[in-house]
Amino acid sequence: QVQLVESGGGSVQAGGSLRLSCAASGYSIGSGCMAWFRQPPGKEREGVASITSGGRMPYYTTSVKYRFTISQDNAKNTLYLQMDSLKPEDTAMYYCAADYICDGYGMGSLTRSYQYWGQGTQVTVSS
Repeated sequence: QVQLVESGGGSVQAGGSLRLSCAASGYSIGSGCMAWFRQPPGKEREGVASITSGGRMPYYTTSVKYRFTISQDNAKNTLYLQMDSLKPEDTAMYYCAADYICDGYGMGSLTRSYQYWGQGTQVTVSS
């Protein structure tokens, strides 16, 4: 049974930082591809950042590039999203996703479907 459990969300002021974690069980993060998605209130879900197996080839959507950093710790079987210089428009429910099949690179990694999903963690940024 694969489980992805996100944590680290919360409320911060604009310009602040948060680090999201996605702890995996029943899934080896070093063997597949993973990504972070977000869904702002009343909007469609969008891909934020992705990483390939072994922690290679990080990719970011334009709006978060140079502010967010995706990483993983294979020993802890945990995916991270370091979010700096947060803006009110970053307010959303954030989800991690995983798949052993790495199909799609670059923007394709943020528009493809993923097999496993977490329940999400809320991030709220106030101005």
